[in-house]
Amino acid sequence: MKRIIKIMLLGIAIFTFAFSSPALAGDAASGAKVFSGNCASCHAGGKNLVKAEKSLKKADLEKYGLYSAEAIISQVTNGKGAMPAFGKRLKPEQIENVAAYVLSQADKSWK
Repeated sequence: MKRIIKIMLLGIAIFTFAFSSPALAGDAASGAKVFSGNCASCHAGGKNLVKAEKSLKKADLEKYGLYSAEAIISQVTNGKGAMPAFGKRLKPEQIENVAAYVLSQADKSWK
């Protein structure tokens, strides 16, 4: 019985690793350029000129469930509320890079 359980656990582990998506690893330097040209008019310095309480500061990103590359990519791609969708204007790689940039800046308190 123990052998069957071990085999099942090994199978689950292999399946999980084989079919899990790779970690998102955008290029923050490229993301800075895209951010400057598309996002900075509303989010300069990590601020939010439309809704000040929803800045790109780490605490606010965490508070609103946006402190992950996946969440930022979804927000930028699809838009939400006053934020427009950029999914048709930017390539997925550009959006991934913006997410990497936003997270790196949030970690540095936008300095």
